[in-house]
Amino acid sequence: MSQLERQKNKESTLLAEVLPNASSYISGEDVLFHELAGYLKPKDVSQLRSAYLFSQNAHSGQYRESGEPYISHPLAVASILSKMHLDTQTLTAAFLHDVMEDTHVSKPEIRKQFGKEVAELVDGVSKLDKIEFQTHADAQAENFRKMLLAMARDVRIILIKLADRLHNMRTLEARRPEKRRRTARETMEIYAPIANRLGLNNIYQELQELSFRYLFPTRYKVLTKATKAIRGNRREVLKKILDAIRKCLQDAGLNTKVNGREKQLYSIYKKMVEKHLTFSEIFDIYGFRIVVKDIPSCYVALGALHGLYNPVPGKFKDYIAIPKENGYQSLHSTLLGPYGTPIEMQIRTDEMHKIAESGVASHWLYKSSDSDLNSGLNDMHLRTHQWLQSLLETLSDSDDSLEFLEHLRVDLFPGEIYVCTPQGKVLALPKDSTAVDFAYAVHTDIGNSCVAVKINGENASLRTKLRSGDRVEIMTSVHAEPNPAWLTYVSTGKARSHIRHFLKAMQAEESAEFGKRLLNQALLSFNVNPKKINAAQWQKLARESGAKSKKELLTDMGLGKHLPAVVAKRFAKPGEAAVWQSTKNDAIAILGTEGMVVQFAKCCRPIPGDHIVGFIKKNQGLVIHIHDCPLIAKNRNNKNSWLDVTWSQDIARLFEANINMVVANQRGVLARVAESIAEADSNIDNISMEGDGAHSNIKFTLQVSNRKHLAQLMRGLRHIREVTRIYRVKG
Repeated sequence: MSQLERQKNKESTLLAEVLPNASSYISGEDVLFHELAGYLKPKDVSQLRSAYLFSQNAHSGQYRESGEPYISHPLAVASILSKMHLDTQTLTAAFLHDVMEDTHVSKPEIRKQFGKEVAELVDGVSKLDKIEFQTHADAQAENFRKMLLAMARDVRIILIKLADRLHNMRTLEARRPEKRRRTARETMEIYAPIANRLGLNNIYQELQELSFRYLFPTRYKVLTKATKAIRGNRREVLKKILDAIRKCLQDAGLNTKVNGREKQLYSIYKKMVEKHLTFSEIFDIYGFRIVVKDIPSCYVALGALHGLYNPVPGKFKDYIAIPKENGYQSLHSTLLGPYGTPIEMQIRTDEMHKIAESGVASHWLYKSSDSDLNSGLNDMHLRTHQWLQSLLETLSDSDDSLEFLEHLRVDLFPGEIYVCTPQGKVLALPKDSTAVDFAYAVHTDIGNSCVAVKINGENASLRTKLRSGDRVEIMTSVHAEPNPAWLTYVSTGKARSHIRHFLKAMQAEESAEFGKRLLNQALLSFNVNPKKINAAQWQKLARESGAKSKKELLTDMGLGKHLPAVVAKRFAKPGEAAVWQSTKNDAIAILGTEGMVVQFAKCCRPIPGDHIVGFIKKNQGLVIHIHDCPLIAKNRNNKNSWLDVTWSQDIARLFEANINMVVANQRGVLARVAESIAEADSNIDNISMEGDGAHSNIKFTLQVSNRKHLAQLMRGLRHIREVTRIYRVKG
């Protein structure tokens, strides 16, 4: 026996010892290549052998934390993917998926030897280890961002990544406890839901089960033991049910395949937590799957089973008429079997079963000319493509990786809310979605311009949470724009992403205009005429400041990222001005209509007539305070961050002011107070009350035009007999 053969036998033996649970996927490279020869051409198998040897050489001398040679990992990943009958390029990339990350092999080397397609797949899977991140969360978020961006271009990237994660989870025992928990949580929150979203049911369930095992090891062991104990006790009952189902379907003239199945431990655990049940109260730990020849037979089987056992009200779902977002189709019904035991039934066709088990990978696994199967695959791939395109939109609209990950998490945990358009089209939305989420689900332009909604023919608020079966009609306006308040109640990543994108764009325009005003004021204080600054000077200054253009520099100043005094000083001649000394004559005039770049501090709520100052706050722009606001005292020494500001003479809007009022607790006093406020042409924006028996303290946020208006309003309130004290809150 040669040294190479001895090494191969040794590795095969080691793999079998280390991965006893993966025998269906891993049996050494000889078995793998024998399986590949069953559906690939000889030249393709030869290329895969070259990729295997290339990877083995690159990882030579490297070992996993379990002690096994590192090559066992890419071999396992390729074996998992081979069960899906994936193409040669994907399997080649599976063998090479870690060489760029863990060895000195570069992308050009892979491209030269195995082609551009394989190189792009490997690059899409590789992490961003060479980039510095402030936190682990930032690094992980950017990794997901890159991976999903690549996945949107080629779904095979995520298939490789899921196989990689599955093998890592199977061998997670070798890692330290804290790393096990972190990896398991990441898998439960991101990878398992992605597998579910792509319809990879087997991988989804195994990832969930393994994550549960390492996140809650004690609970996992207790449930495993309890399930084994109860399995024997219920064997006779289950056999009786299975025989009854088969006879019932046979009598109905149906040719079916009936299988009993045990629920996953995590599924049982989740039900116990959500419904506050003990294990002894969970009866439906077993379910039955019925596979029939065509769609009409599904409904015939359902009727026959409802005649055999009584259905549980509200526990029927028709995923054939309305498939899940991942393309899954089946009839689900819960029946009351013998002794009142709940039985979960899944009824589907053979084609639906194939798609349910393999999801998006069915494209490679089932090369069939059957029109029903092809129709199902096409529909599922269309849904997957639409989801990937929405990911691309979210990626392009989000500059922050953590923000994108937040959108992704929302979209990966959808509920089962199905609502209708006026034309009868059914849309699936996550649980707790609102009318605004619906508007963006129809089209981005509809979402951006929505102003009102009718739900089931009746007017409703845009923040109304939708329920399954609702018929939703959105009213739009040409001049409407997204409202920042929508971000407080929308649920879908798409809606949140587009609202933020619009607000950022609007803020950028407002910031550039306001930044120009700030800089002009600063330049005048340095005796520099803004009109005499030429394009070359602007270009040089922008480059030195890290901005791409004059507009970007002005935008950054409006947002507080660059201080106008510091920028202006670069244009000033030496010795002309040492510090920025603005005067009342060049103070910035506040109109109140500047938009998001000028904010009025909620601590003191300044209104026209107050003596005010402006504080430049990074990423928020100019924040206006009353000059004696207690919260700004600690920042007084930072002179370059303060601006002299004054109220414009042309203000035509309402401002918010806080007042506190102590009143005697008598019937009708609140009504008299509200009436007095209305008579003073003011609105109540917010109100809260605290009582201590004889008296109550009422806190109002009122809308007024200026100090004079507020004084008149407070004078009217003092005339109410029950009012014992009233004052404005400024800090």
